[in-house]
Amino acid sequence: MSPDITALIWKSCGETCYMVIASTILATLIGLPIGVILTVTDKGQILENKGINSVLGAIVNATRSTPFVILMVAIIPLTRMIVGSSIGTTAAIVPLTLSCAPFIARIIESSLLEIDPGVIEASLSMGASPMQIITKVLLPEAMHSIVLGITLAIISLIGYSAMAGALGGGGLGDLAIRYGYQRFRMDIMIITVVILIAMVQLVQSLGNFISAKLNKSKMN
Repeated sequence: MSPDITALIWKSCGETCYMVIASTILATLIGLPIGVILTVTDKGQILENKGINSVLGAIVNATRSTPFVILMVAIIPLTRMIVGSSIGTTAAIVPLTLSCAPFIARIIESSLLEIDPGVIEASLSMGASPMQIITKVLLPEAMHSIVLGITLAIISLIGYSAMAGALGGGGLGDLAIRYGYQRFRMDIMIITVVILIAMVQLVQSLGNFISAKLNKSKMN
């Protein structure tokens, strides 16, 4: 394999990592508060509010049910407004973030709802405020489960980033289409698939390790 192709593979790996890391951070920053709000405003929770919960839940469900390819095309005007372009690696971060944020919100909600209600009741009986319960009880108790959920979100983003690359977003998807498929280079296609599989395995192993450490610390 020529040095030019090798350099291109490394460049594509870097672009994919950039897209996945940036969109994971942004999606978590958006999805975390949404997930917390969905939890605490649910029926029987500390800040029960049916109106807020229903509206926010409907928005999350609508976004989650939209296929990524359709979402990426539909928000092209928004992408252009934010980054000044609808193509390229940075532009792909916008739809990646918007597609992943609702998923993370539901992950957070599911993780928080698994917490024993007795723990929350005990905190309320000791005079803890809703914010104290959220930051000192709910999130720490569910952190190991949240890490596993975000690990799944990252793996999904790796797949979405490949689709984004096929639509002009750069990265490994773009490499596979332009240099593998269109030029009939099966070796490049195979290398791309192997790299994506390795990324998924690495992320899953790291997520499992961190979650186990957090769960062990909580039990101790």
